[in-house]
Amino acid sequence: MSRFWSPLVHSLTPYVAGEQPTISGLVKLNTNENPYGTSPRALAAITEAANDTLRLYPDPTALRLREVIAARYGLDPDEVFVGNGSDEVLAHTFNALLNHEEPLLFPDITYSFYPTYCRLYGIDFRRVPLDANMRVRIEDYRQSCGAIILPNPNAPTGIAQPLLEIEALIRQHPDQVVVIDEAYVDFGGESAIPLISKYPNLLVVQTFSKSRGLAGLRVGFAVGQRPLIEALERIKDSFNSYPLDRLALAGAVASFEDEDWFQQHRNLIVASRERLTIALRALGFDVLQSSANFLFARHRERPGADLAARLREKAILVRHFPTERIENYLRISIGTDAECDKLVEAFKQILT
Repeated sequence: MSRFWSPLVHSLTPYVAGEQPTISGLVKLNTNENPYGTSPRALAAITEAANDTLRLYPDPTALRLREVIAARYGLDPDEVFVGNGSDEVLAHTFNALLNHEEPLLFPDITYSFYPTYCRLYGIDFRRVPLDANMRVRIEDYRQSCGAIILPNPNAPTGIAQPLLEIEALIRQHPDQVVVIDEAYVDFGGESAIPLISKYPNLLVVQTFSKSRGLAGLRVGFAVGQRPLIEALERIKDSFNSYPLDRLALAGAVASFEDEDWFQQHRNLIVASRERLTIALRALGFDVLQSSANFLFARHRERPGADLAARLREKAILVRHFPTERIENYLRISIGTDAECDKLVEAFKQILT
């Protein structure tokens, strides 16, 4: 009963995750999951790790995984932090690095977990409006603030900022932490990780959920100079010393090492994205230029809510946000070519 809740719980507006229904024959294009699954090497590693050692706690430092990530980017393992999905990594980041007297800045249209974290941790925040073309304007962030978090590519728009603009943002705020959330960077964005050695105020967050097809395993990481990583470790070890279990550690290491699988299936998704963009524009959609594994599109004549409902009747799920400025947009995850073809055919039927 709500009378037992603490005052904080009454004040929260929780994040609403994408729907995970069980509908027969469903074409699921609403949660940005990888349509090709995960690396066979990762599956084999998970199977091998499912043995009697599960009675033992996993490595609380996740050293092997941090070593693999660090080696890929020319970093020290002590400059890598891992957690239970990038959502947990971000939660610790908000708590450890983004809670200051002056407000945190982020776009007005972006990952809707950001204001949720702010309310949970009592962080003052200010939304910076995207321009009329749904783009981030770096110059709009030249204002007093406590810290900045910016997804690149942004979500749900899919639009990416050039690395030169990201560096300009970091350089303009030498006394504030700048977090670049790169959940979708592998599909066409430029990672800010090469800038870490130059800027002690930069933290980059990535996930294994999207391009590596491990959304069900829950693995994310952050990279930055040692003082930022130590702050995350202090929060983590005051909350849960074992956020990644033995199966997750084994699967994540194997997935990160399987570069051929990663490149092959990332390229398939990018090619399908470009193909679907052309098809939707031919049907009268305005489609933003995406560098992610989804498209953000609106039809010039039909409301987004109506289109989403009509697609659902045909067992096709897309994401609709009943939010100011984007209420007529649909966020469409990139599926296989066969799934994208079903979507296009359904739109043809709905729009005639």
